[in-house]
Amino acid sequence: MTDSNFVVIVPTLNAGDMWGSWWAALRQQTLQPLRVLVLDSASTDETVAIAQAHGAEIHAVARNEFNHGGTRQRAAELSAQVDVLVFMTQDAVLAAPDALACLLAAFADPQTGVAYGRQLPRPGAGPIEAHARLFNYPERPHLVRPEQAAKFGIKAPFLSNSFSAYRRSALTAAGGFPPRVIQSEDMYVGARVLERGWSIAYAGGATVYHSHGYSLRQDFQRYFDIGVFHAQEPWIRAAHGSASGEGLRFVHSELRYLLAAAPWLIPSALLRTAAKLLGFRLGLRHERLSMQWRRRFSMQKYYWNAASD
Repeated sequence: MTDSNFVVIVPTLNAGDMWGSWWAALRQQTLQPLRVLVLDSASTDETVAIAQAHGAEIHAVARNEFNHGGTRQRAAELSAQVDVLVFMTQDAVLAAPDALACLLAAFADPQTGVAYGRQLPRPGAGPIEAHARLFNYPERPHLVRPEQAAKFGIKAPFLSNSFSAYRRSALTAAGGFPPRVIQSEDMYVGARVLERGWSIAYAGGATVYHSHGYSLRQDFQRYFDIGVFHAQEPWIRAAHGSASGEGLRFVHSELRYLLAAAPWLIPSALLRTAAKLLGFRLGLRHERLSMQWRRRFSMQKYYWNAASD
């Protein structure tokens, strides 16, 4: 794939100190994008100035109009002449000069509609944070073909827009990103892509540094939002199964990992597991909650502000 075939798209809001490293890593890539589109939600720091200095194409997005699905779909429509769209987040720093090349190599298979890369724990990540990345993003690559989706269960449509690439024709066939979704717009498209007969490739050799040291409260809020997503898109679980089996596998893996690496963190990990489960179940039943409680429980509070307009 040549540099004329893809663009890099990144939504931003006060990208902060990592933004310079993000650009430095991009400029070291063996494959360079035709354009970099930055969709900025009224940043008040140097985010836009730094992006402009690197020649990025800036598109303003009002904070009250941002949506994980709708904003990315707008970017896709702004790149109508490009074959492949690479979506990243402002805190996902490319970890090797061939990261983009490895990701885009997945499209050598004409059936591949979407590819996503491996996320490594950020420097300084604690054991709980590191395990989450090692569990969800192993070194070994794999391919989910539609006829094999049942084997992967709820992990079949899994991918991540922190570092993923979409073949335009597959994204179009899937109906694009949903216009309004609380989060997990990537899983939504992944499920639609499989439904339309395309494959999802996990490119384990394409790496970025990206992880989060969430607090207990943030873990609860994040899983509340995941529950809301699944409540609003029940067809995904109907097609691919529930997340309970994968959740148990994660917990068993985490306990084994911590037992060897940091046994004193096991009580904290168990408490986090309880918070995630409670958040998820409340999210599934969010319609029974008042708008005040939905906002309080949610990490994506802007979503509920828009819902009440």
